[in-house]
Amino acid sequence: MSNNTEFADKVGSCSSSKDHSIVWNYFDKLPLGQDGVKKASCIGCGKVFQANKGKLNMKRHLPECFVIDEPGPPKKRAHLDQVMYREKLAYSIIKHNYPFSYVEHEATRDLLEFLNPDVTPITRNTAEADVLKIYDREKTNLKEKLQKVTSRICLTTDLWSSITSDRYMALTAHYIDDNWVLRKKVLNFKVIRPPYNGKFLAKHMISFLRDWGIEKKVFTITVDDAKYNDVFVKWLNGNLLCDGDFTRVRCCGRVLDLIVQGALKVIEGTIEKVRESVKYVRGSSDRKYKFAECIHQMRSQCGKKVHQDIVTKWNSTYLMLDSALAYRHAYTRLAILNGSEYPAFPSKQEWERVETIIKFLKPFYNITTLFSRNSYPTSNLYFLNVWKIQKCIEDQINNVDKVISEMANKMKKKFDKYWESYSMILSFAVVLDPRYKFKVVEFCFKKLKMTDEVCKTKLDIILKGIHKLYDKKYGILSRINSSTTESSNICVDTLDDLDGFESFTSEFEGEKSQLDMYLEEPELNYKEELDVLQYWKENQRRYPQLSLMARDILSIPIITFASKSSFSFGGRVLSKYRSSLPSSNVEALLCTRDWLFDLEDENENDIEERLAEDIECLFSIPKENKK
Repeated sequence: MSNNTEFADKVGSCSSSKDHSIVWNYFDKLPLGQDGVKKASCIGCGKVFQANKGKLNMKRHLPECFVIDEPGPPKKRAHLDQVMYREKLAYSIIKHNYPFSYVEHEATRDLLEFLNPDVTPITRNTAEADVLKIYDREKTNLKEKLQKVTSRICLTTDLWSSITSDRYMALTAHYIDDNWVLRKKVLNFKVIRPPYNGKFLAKHMISFLRDWGIEKKVFTITVDDAKYNDVFVKWLNGNLLCDGDFTRVRCCGRVLDLIVQGALKVIEGTIEKVRESVKYVRGSSDRKYKFAECIHQMRSQCGKKVHQDIVTKWNSTYLMLDSALAYRHAYTRLAILNGSEYPAFPSKQEWERVETIIKFLKPFYNITTLFSRNSYPTSNLYFLNVWKIQKCIEDQINNVDKVISEMANKMKKKFDKYWESYSMILSFAVVLDPRYKFKVVEFCFKKLKMTDEVCKTKLDIILKGIHKLYDKKYGILSRINSSTTESSNICVDTLDDLDGFESFTSEFEGEKSQLDMYLEEPELNYKEELDVLQYWKENQRRYPQLSLMARDILSIPIITFASKSSFSFGGRVLSKYRSSLPSSNVEALLCTRDWLFDLEDENENDIEERLAEDIECLFSIPKENKK
């Protein structure tokens, strides 16, 4: 028997008098109308019913508005907002990468109906339509925001091959909003058909930018070292700042990878032995526990995890070597205990070689880690850290250790190929850091092994370049604004009677620009921590035009990490179980996830957890619990 029927029987048996029925606990009697029909309205939803004898229609309605199986005063049943329910369901699909068929799973429907009987089940096609609806809505909102942004927009882009061998082009926007907060938004993740050359990629890019309405706002494009990117950027010049003089930014992470990977080939035999040692230890539970015992016997406790590396990522190889070196005596002890079972044990000379390499590569690892962060500006970090790399390489070229000297020479060739001329636009960023300004550029160049003439030439290039950019695109704004203000003051009263005074006083200062005045001010203490965005936010009234330039330059990403992280999620969206998913759905899922949740790439964290293992702690586990 249904709940409704049981409740109807209960109500009918409570009283023989219709006026004393408990139905009237849930309904209000209405005045008698001209038709003479008695009516009542539900106090829950206001729906009007005829109060006929028996009131069966009213009894049937009660479970829709009230909890009928609980004692006490009437309790209203919360009505399910079907629209909000479907939107929340679509959000869960977007955020957690559930398949659209998730809404048709029997257990999912049982759960939802248990939580609220009013739930109307939906199909996978409806779920797909809801996701695309949210994508269209959020894209419209983001498009409006981008068009209102007063700063310029920096881009990162790269190509990715999916499991179906389709090539996807990822486009990510980076900008600093009016509140001086660094923002990152994935704009496109579209399938690109061949040919994959610079000319056609540029056409796709222009199409994307026009669709977003930001083709006139592009400042820089950060790309890797692929040859087609040279042609790609040239084809975009018609829409770029200063005819594209400052547009191309090479991915610093990729350049660092090329520099170090080539050098590591010098000692690949030693690295391979360490790699096999790590694999050997992590190959079985018995070896792990034995290795943990060796760590404690040799008093090698250091709290580090045993790292396994990804061969194509040199920074993970660095972590592997660093952690292995910390446990070198434990590895020696394990080799003695296991004998011929452990054939890949590095010799004493090879361990010493690893120690030397770790010291040499530590600055490179620290800089790579620094560049990989995208939650705060990194462009102002570029110049000093590239300089540190160059200086480190030059200092080791004549090292008495022939291996280190050979590695440094290989690095020097790669460095000269990609960074012989420091990126012009990124060099400006350190000048706009009030702790350093232009003096640090001069100081750094003089510390390198270059002639005074070469040093002076490089300094002149950077100084003329920053003035060219300011004068052409930012300094002109002050002249336009002051002339506009002057003409408007003739016709209308302004709230500020001294509006235009700043440009008037500049005439008595030898026509100094805001850039000149900023450079002439004393530098701040470089040893103190500084939020460079906060500095320019606080000083934007003093340097209104220069602060605009600072906001644009400080938003430049120095690596393509943002685009590459979208590839990681793209691989999960378009997995082997969803390889037939339309490319439009892939873009909608990936972009909407970024816009709504701005989540970090969990996949990278998962990989790190799988590569690193805390074996040292296993020694404290009782023997009976080890298996």
